[in-house]
Amino acid sequence: MAGDDQPAGEVADVKDRRRPPSGGSGGAVYGLGFIGALVWFWKQADGPGEHFIAVLKAIVWPAFLVYAAFEALRRSSG
Repeated sequence: MAGDDQPAGEVADVKDRRRPPSGGSGGAVYGLGFIGALVWFWKQADGPGEHFIAVLKAIVWPAFLVYAAFEALRRSSG
């Protein structure tokens, strides 16, 4: 490569340092949880409006899980 001041090895090292390493399994776990939550909320919904809400609930299902866990901790400690 004409005009480059850096050897090719250094360029590859810089590219590797810019991107943090990823585990890769978190997305799969969230995806499976999303599908399960969607099925759960969809079966409980009646009508198109509630089905739309079911999709929104399936997207934010971890928030429901954390809220329920904190409520259980609060009840057990107080």
